[in-house]
Amino acid sequence: MTMAASAPQVPTGLAGLFTMPWHHRALLRRLVRREIEARYRGSLLGVVWALLTPVLMLAVFTFVFSVVFQARWGSSTGGKGEFALILFAGLIVFNMFSEALNRSPSLVLENPSYVKKVVFPLEVLPWVMVLSSLFQVVISLAILLVFHLAVSGLPPLSVLFLPLVWLPLLFLCLGTGFLFGALGVYLRDLRSIMPVASQLLMFLSPLFYPASALPESFRRLLHLNPLTGIIENTRTVLFAGTPPDWTVLGVQIVAGLLFATFSFRLFRHLRTGFADIV
Repeated sequence: MTMAASAPQVPTGLAGLFTMPWHHRALLRRLVRREIEARYRGSLLGVVWALLTPVLMLAVFTFVFSVVFQARWGSSTGGKGEFALILFAGLIVFNMFSEALNRSPSLVLENPSYVKKVVFPLEVLPWVMVLSSLFQVVISLAILLVFHLAVSGLPPLSVLFLPLVWLPLLFLCLGTGFLFGALGVYLRDLRSIMPVASQLLMFLSPLFYPASALPESFRRLLHLNPLTGIIENTRTVLFAGTPPDWTVLGVQIVAGLLFATFSFRLFRHLRTGFADIV
């Protein structure tokens, strides 16, 4: 029997969720940098793709929805590019969570050498996944703000609330990484299920339509999706020029913390058997 990696001497609850990455911050920084570099290694343009991909995506959205379909968002009377900007803002949120959902079941399985190391803190892997994905999120947001400046002028001051609005998204992605990173070791089918679940979630999120466009009964179901409040608050602070819905944001922060803490504790509990399976 192979010796399982021993857990770092940090608390297992909420405190451990945040003291653990701080305790291993040097390792975390190296792994995040390596993850970002590996993502673009071997391609002709390298890290330029991180900039080029959102630019091309936003350009296509602007042409298709604003020029071809001349779409308008709900009852909005905004300019030609507004629909594309609103759609793109929602996709930034969705794509970050979708990446966490799709990658989580393989987090531990793809790093067997780490599992065999007695002293390696496997709990950093979900943090590496989330922090490296933030690299693309920040670039996409910068592109969105530049397009916003070109299409609608300066973004409203309420955009300063965006880090707070995205805090539940961070907790949600972390919780997903810990939960399915642990379960993926024992349930290999999760790697095949998650891409399908991600596609379904795309159409169950208010990406291509505002939640207000649905009947009240369906709107209540839509708000069971944790991404709904994050996407709507993102659009509120970016385009409406008003603060986020504080009730929704408060509930999501608390729920996200509880989910991330539960998943973190489950990961630490199940990790004792990783080395016998991987």
